[in-house]
Amino acid sequence: MQLADELIADGRQQHDNVTLAKGVLSKAYITFARNERRASHLLAFEAESIASRTADLPLRVQATISAGQSWAEAGDFPAALAKLQAAVDLGRQSGSQTSLASALNALTLLYTQMREYDKGFAVLDELLAVTKKLGSPGRMAQAKNTEYGLALDAQQPVRGQRALLVALALERQLGARSMVATTLVNLSDSYLKQEQFQQSLRYANEAIAAARLVKNEQVEATAYLNIGLAQIGLGRLAEGRQSVEKGLAYYDRQGSLPDIQPVLLEYGMALEKAGDMPGAVTAYHRERAISNQLFEKQRQQTVYEMQEKYETEKKQRQIELLSHENQVKSTEIDNRRLQQRVWWLLALVLALAAVIVGLLYRKVRHANVQLKVSNLELQHQSTRDPLTTLYNRRHFQEFMRSHAPVRNPAGTHTGAMFLLDVDHFKQINDSCGHAAGDLVLTTIADTLHEVLRETDMIVRWGGEEFLAFLPSITHDGLDDIARRLLDGVAAQTVHYQGQPVRVQVSIGYAPYPLTPHDQPLSWERSVNLIDMALYLAKAHGRNRAYGLQGFHGLEKTTLEAIEQDLERAWRDGFVDLQVILGGSTALGPPCRAIG
Repeated sequence: MQLADELIADGRQQHDNVTLAKGVLSKAYITFARNERRASHLLAFEAESIASRTADLPLRVQATISAGQSWAEAGDFPAALAKLQAAVDLGRQSGSQTSLASALNALTLLYTQMREYDKGFAVLDELLAVTKKLGSPGRMAQAKNTEYGLALDAQQPVRGQRALLVALALERQLGARSMVATTLVNLSDSYLKQEQFQQSLRYANEAIAAARLVKNEQVEATAYLNIGLAQIGLGRLAEGRQSVEKGLAYYDRQGSLPDIQPVLLEYGMALEKAGDMPGAVTAYHRERAISNQLFEKQRQQTVYEMQEKYETEKKQRQIELLSHENQVKSTEIDNRRLQQRVWWLLALVLALAAVIVGLLYRKVRHANVQLKVSNLELQHQSTRDPLTTLYNRRHFQEFMRSHAPVRNPAGTHTGAMFLLDVDHFKQINDSCGHAAGDLVLTTIADTLHEVLRETDMIVRWGGEEFLAFLPSITHDGLDDIARRLLDGVAAQTVHYQGQPVRVQVSIGYAPYPLTPHDQPLSWERSVNLIDMALYLAKAHGRNRAYGLQGFHGLEKTTLEAIEQDLERAWRDGFVDLQVILGGSTALGPPCRAIG
C-alpha cells in the first residue's frame, strides 16, 4: 500500500496519467485482497476514469476489466457487461493479444455468472484461439480453468474434467504450485460428482500435499471434505465422517456459514445414500440450523434497511416542517411591521395569515397521515415474509408466547401443527436459478391458502420450510389434512422460462398440544418433535408425511430419549407414527439440462 501511494503521488506530481492510473489500480487490488470490497470498487472506477484519458490501450483494457469486475461483484450485471464488452473492443484495437485474452477471459467468467452459457461458450472459443496464438502455457492454463467453470455450471462435467486435466499438465510444466493445488482439488470434486470415488481420493490426497507446500488451508480443507465424501461413497463410513469433520473444522474457524451449508447438505445426502439414516438426520439438522440462521440474518437486514429508510423520511418531514415554521415566523414579523405602518391593511394581513396557517395545518395533517401509513407498513413488514406475504417466524413466536398450551379434555376437536419442507429445493435453485426457487415458494404459499382455512395460521418457517398452525380440527381429520397438503402441492407444476418444475414436499405433523404425561408440552418442544418426524419423512424417501399420534409406555423411557431418536422410539413402541404417502414418489429433474 505504501508503494502504491508513492506511485500515485509521483504520477500526480509529474502530471502523468499513465503512472497515476497504474498506482490507483494497484491500490484497488490491494484493498480487494484486504476484503475491503467497497473501497476497492471505488478505486477501480477512479482508475478507469484516469486511464481513459491516456493513449495507453493495454492499460485502458486492464482498467476497464477491473471496473467491469467491480460492477459484477456489486451485483450490477448490465453495467458489468457493458464494461467488459468495451474492454474486448479496446483489446482488439490495441493489437495486443495478451490484453485481448484478458478481456475475453473476464467476459467468459461474467457470462458464466449470468447463466448465459451459449454466449459464454462463444466467447470461450475466441479466447482459446487467441491463447493458442500466444503460445503461453500460463494463459492457456488460465483459459482452461475458465472453461472448467463454464462447463461445470452448464452441466457438461466431462468437458470440464478434460479442461482441468489439460490445465494441470500446463501448471506442472510451469511449476505454478498454487494453481496446481487448486486444480487438483477441483479434479477431485469433478470425479466425486461422477461417483468415481477412487479417482477422487487420488486427486484429493495429491491436493493436500500440494496445498501444504503453498500453505493454502482452504484448498486442504476442501480436499478433506472430498476425501470424506468419497470414503462414504465407498462404504467406509467411520473414516468418511472423520475426514469430513476435519474439513468442516476449517470453515467453522473461518465462520463461513454460506460455505458450510451446502457441504452439510451434500454430507447428509451421502450418508442417506450409504444407509446411515441417523447420521443423515444429524447432518440435515445442522444444515437446517445454519439455513435458519442465514435466513434470520437476511430478514433482519431487510427490516433494518426499511427502518433506516423510514427514519430518513421522518427526518426529511421534520426538516420540511421546521422550514414551514420558520416561514410562519418570518411572515408574523413582516405582519407586525405592516400593522405598525399601514393600519388600513390590517384586515387583509389577517386574512393572509389565516390562509397560510390553514395551508400549513393541511400539510401537517397530510404529513401525519403519511407517518401513520409508514408505521402500518413497517408493522406489516415486521410480521410478514416479504416474498410469500405469509407470517414470519418472529410473529408466530410472539403469538405462541401469549397462547400457552392448554390440555384439551377428551372431545372431538384439538389443535394441530404441520411442518412442510420442499423436496430437492437446492437442486431447483442450482438447475433453474434462484428466481425459479422463489416462484416455487410463492406457489406453495398460494396452495397452502387454498387447502387450509382462513382461521389457520400459515408461517414461512425458514428458507424452504413452512409451518401451519390449526387452532381447531377433529381428531380424525389430521391425516386427511396431511394427505390434502401432499396432493395439493404435488398437483402444482411451476412453469419457469418455458420449462416445467415439479414440486413435492415432506411433512411432519402432530396434534397440539401434545400431552405425554397429562401435561401439555410447550410449543417449542412440540415443534422439535414434529421437526424430527419431518426428517424421518425426508430420510425415508420424501413426498410423504409422518404424523405423531401419541405416546405409550413412558414409564419405561423418558421424553428426552424420545426427542433424541424419534425413529428408535417408534420402533420400540413408545410412540405412534402415522405414515401418509404422496400420490407420486418419482420426481424428475427440476429443469431441462443445458448443453
